Amino acid sequence: MKELVINGVRIRPGQTINIDIAIARLPTHTLIDLPVYIKRAKEDGPVVLISGGVHGDEINGIVAVRRMLEEEVIHPVKGTIIFIPLVNIYGFLSNSRTFPDGRDLNRSFPGSKRGSLASQIAYILMNDVIPMVDFGLDFHTGGRMLSNYPQIRVDYKDKKALELAKAFGAYFTLNSPLIDKSFRKVAFKKRKHILGDEGGESMRVDDFAVEEAVLGTKRMLAYLGMIDEKFEQSPTLLIQESSWVRAKVSGIFSASVRLGDEIKKGQILAKISDPYGRVKIPIKAIHNGHVIGLNNNPVVNAGDALVHVGRVPI
Repeated sequence: MKELVINGVRIRPGQTINIDIAIARLPTHTLIDLPVYIKRAKEDGPVVLISGGVHGDEINGIVAVRRMLEEEVIHPVKGTIIFIPLVNIYGFLSNSRTFPDGRDLNRSFPGSKRGSLASQIAYILMNDVIPMVDFGLDFHTGGRMLSNYPQIRVDYKDKKALELAKAFGAYFTLNSPLIDKSFRKVAFKKRKHILGDEGGESMRVDDFAVEEAVLGTKRMLAYLGMIDEKFEQSPTLLIQESSWVRAKVSGIFSASVRLGDEIKKGQILAKISDPYGRVKIPIKAIHNGHVIGLNNNPVVNAGDALVHVGRVPI
C-alpha cells in the first residue's frame, strides 16, 4: 500500500481529511492557510490532484472544485483524490490574476522556499503535494472579457496526458506545448501528468463551463477505475494548432459567431464599426476551424485578439 504523507500528515486508507498548510501572513499579520481536502479509498490506486484558482480571478475552476466537494459527487473506490479549490488566495482576495507583486504563480515553478510569495506557494506545491500525485486536473478560464469554450489543453507529446484528455471528453482537446516555469511543465519533469482545463472567462461564473468541468472530471476518474460510475466515452475534437484573428482597426466590435461554432475560410466572423456608423469593416476567417475563444469586449483597439480559431487536422 502506497504511503501518502502531505505536510507531515499521514493519510490512511479509507480516510477523508482536511489539511491546512500555513503559507504566509497578510500585512495585518493574519495567517493565510492553503486548505487541502483529501479523499482516500481503502483500495490502493492512482493519486489525482484536482486544483482551481492558480490565477486568483479565474472563478469557474474554484466553483467547479467546490461543487465536487460540497455536493459530494465524487467518492473514490480506488486510489486518492486531492482537492485544492483555491491555490492563489492572494489573487482571489484582490480579484487579480497575480500576486500583490505582480508575479504569475503559473510562471513561478518550481519555486523557492525563500523567494517571492508566488515562488513560496509554488515551492509548497512541488514539495508537499506533487510528490504524492500521479495525475492532475488544473482548472482555468480565459482572461478578462475573453471567454473560452470548455476545452482541455495538453502537450500531445505527453501520450499519457493525451490519453486522459480523451477520457475527460471535452468537446475540444487543444495541443498546448509546455511552457517554462509553468505548473504543467515542472510537474511533467517529475513524471506527473497534469491536464489544463479552460472554460469561460475570468471574474464570471459560467454554469456550462462548471458543469462540463465536473462531468469531464468524473469521466476521467471513471476511466482510471477510481469511481464507481460508468460513462460512455465522449468524443473530443483534437485541435492541432490555433491562432487568434485580430482587429485590423479600432472601433465597436460585433461578433457574428458564437463559442463552439464551426467556421469556414472566408466566412465573416465579426464586424468592426466606428461609433457613427460611417465605417464597417468585416473580419473574415482565413481558414476552416472552430471558435474556441471569443472576445466579449464591445470596444476594441487595432491588434486586439477577437476570435480564437482552432484547426482540426484533415
